[in-house]
Amino acid sequence: MSTLDSSADVVIVGGGPAGRALATRCIARQLTVVVVDPHPHRVWTPTYSAWADELPSWLPDEVIASRIERPSVWISGQKTLDRIYCVLNTSLLQSFLSDTSIKVRGLRAQTLSTTTVVCVDGSQLTGSVVVDARGTDLAVTTAQQTAFGMIVDRALADPILGGSEAWFMDWRTDNGTSDADTPSFLYAVPLDDERVLLEETCLVGRPALGLRELETRLRTRLHNRGCEVPDDAPIERVRFAVEGPKDSSPDAVLRFGGRGGLMHPGTGYSVASSLAEADTVAKAIADGEDPNAALWPRSAKAVSALRRVGLNALLTLDSGEVTTFFDKFFDLPVEAQRSYLSDRRDAAATAKVMATLFRSSPWHVRKTLMRAPFFR
Repeated sequence: MSTLDSSADVVIVGGGPAGRALATRCIARQLTVVVVDPHPHRVWTPTYSAWADELPSWLPDEVIASRIERPSVWISGQKTLDRIYCVLNTSLLQSFLSDTSIKVRGLRAQTLSTTTVVCVDGSQLTGSVVVDARGTDLAVTTAQQTAFGMIVDRALADPILGGSEAWFMDWRTDNGTSDADTPSFLYAVPLDDERVLLEETCLVGRPALGLRELETRLRTRLHNRGCEVPDDAPIERVRFAVEGPKDSSPDAVLRFGGRGGLMHPGTGYSVASSLAEADTVAKAIADGEDPNAALWPRSAKAVSALRRVGLNALLTLDSGEVTTFFDKFFDLPVEAQRSYLSDRRDAAATAKVMATLFRSSPWHVRKTLMRAPFFR
C-alpha cells in the first residue's frame, strides 16, 4: 500500500469553499476528514458575496469585508433593496476554512465511488462517505455566467456609484449596447473601505458573452460616467457554469456545492448556500443518516426544478424582456425576493413568486415565457 493511501470518516474531493466548508463542519463534529485536491494550497482569488441573512452563524464576522446596508438596482429607474448584502474577505475565508485538523492530499482524483477515491497516481483513499465537491464543469452545452471586472480606488468609483452604496444590478445601456444585443449589467460593490469592484456581467447565457466583449462594454460604460481606470488596475475575470452534472442517480457519489446543485442557476450564487448547508450534511454523516436525503428533501428537489424552469425562461427572453422581468422582480416585497433568491426548501413560496412575476409581466413577455422549455 502506498504511503499516500489513507482512510477517514469523510473523504472530500475538491478543496474550494464548498469542500473546505464541509470539511470544517465535519471536524466540528469530531469526524476525521481527508481533502483531495491537485492544488491544495492555491490561493483563492474570486470575489465571494452573499446576502447577510444567508450566512451561517458559525461564520465569524471578521470574514465579512464589506456590508452594504441597502444596495441598489437600476432597471427603468433606481430601486433600493432593504436587504443587507455582504462581500467576503476571500483570504480570511480561506484561512478560516483551512482547519489544521483536516488532512490534505495534493492529488488528482480519477475515479470516485461512494466509499473510495482512486487518484491518477494509483493512490487510494477510503471513507465511510465520499463527497464530490469539485465545482461545476465548463462545457459548450452548459449555461454559463461571465464577467469582466476592474478594482479601483473608492474615490475613482464615486461617479459610478452615484451616491448609492452599491449597484447589485445596473442594466443601463451606457455600455454601448442596443436592444438587439445580448444584455449585460454593471455590478459595483465596495470590497472594503478603500476599494470598489466594477464588473460588467453576463448573468447567464448558452453561450455567455465573451470576456473581451464584456471588457469593451465596461470600459465604455465607465468612460461615459467619467471614470478613467488606470492601466495597472487589478483585473477580475469570471467564467463558470451555473449548471452542475445532470446525473442524479441515487447510487451516485454525494455531491456538494456547485457540483451538487447548490448553485442558484438563475444567479450563479453558491458559496452562501454551501456554507449554510455544510452543517446539514456534517450532522447527517455524524448521526449515521443519509446526507443526501438531509440535503435534498422533496421540497428542495421541487425548488431546484422550479429554478431550472426559471433559468430556461431567462435564456429565452430577449434583451428588453430581461430588463422588464427584473423590473417586475425588484418591485416584489423583499420577503418574496428572498424566497426566490435564497430559500431552497420552500417550493410553495418559490412557485408563488414565479406565478406573480408571470401575471404581472406584459403580454409579450408572457408569450416568450410560455415558449421556454421547462427542462433542458
